[in-house]
Formats: sequence, structure tokens, C-alpha cells
Amino acid sequence: MTNSLDRIFIKDLLVRGIVGIKPDERANRQDILINVTLWADTRKAGVSDAIEDAVNYRTAAKAMIAHVESAAPQLVEKLAADLMRICFETDPRIEAVELTVEKPGAVRFSRSVGLTIYRTRAEVMGAAPSKE
Repeated sequence: MTNSLDRIFIKDLLVRGIVGIKPDERANRQDILINVTLWADTRKAGVSDAIEDAVNYRTAAKAMIAHVESAAPQLVEKLAADLMRICFETDPRIEAVELTVEKPGAVRFSRSVGLTIYRTRAEVMGAAPSKE
């Protein structure tokens, strides 16, 4: 499916939020690093040069930032699943998403610990991809 689609990416989105199970993780905001690849057909926007024909990655980024700043999941897996759903909700043209959530410095002697997930719209939203 993704072979005929283009990739839009948001790289190194650094947000502060609550995620974790330890008492200090529940009490203190920590850095959360997010990388996202959105698969969508960008040909129409490439021809028209019109924002309404493009996937607005800024809208997706702002929604993810708001969620990280307001939610407080215990697991990185839950945060990643929430952010994945947000990406699909921001634009029906997004057909697949790969998303990485990292907690820099979460494990001593490591730069970062995280999770990468990949899902299609059908897997997350329970419907077939839109054909615009």
C-alpha cells in the first residue's frame, strides 16, 4: 500500500509531558521526543499548490503537542497509540502512519528509550482508506 504513497515527516518534535509508572515520572514533566511519518498521496497538492489539497502537518503536530501536554498515560505504548489516532483524525487522506515515541535519558547509560509503531488507517479507524 505505501509504495504508491508519499511520505510526509515530522522530525524530532520535542514536547514535555507526563508518561511513566514511577512516582517521579508521574510528578515531573519529562522530555518526550516524537518522530512521525504520514503516508498520503500528495500529487493533487503538488499540481494545485493549494493548502486545501495538502495534508496539513502543522495541524497534526499541534494536536499531538496538546495531547502530550494534557494527557498522562503510564505507558509509552498508550501514548503512541493515542498519537497515532490523532494523526488519522487530523486528515482523512492519511492512509498510514509510522510513529516513534522516545523518552530521552529514561534508562541510565542510554541516550533514549522508545517505541516505533506502524499502522494503516483501516487498522486504527476501522474503515477503508479514503480515495480522494
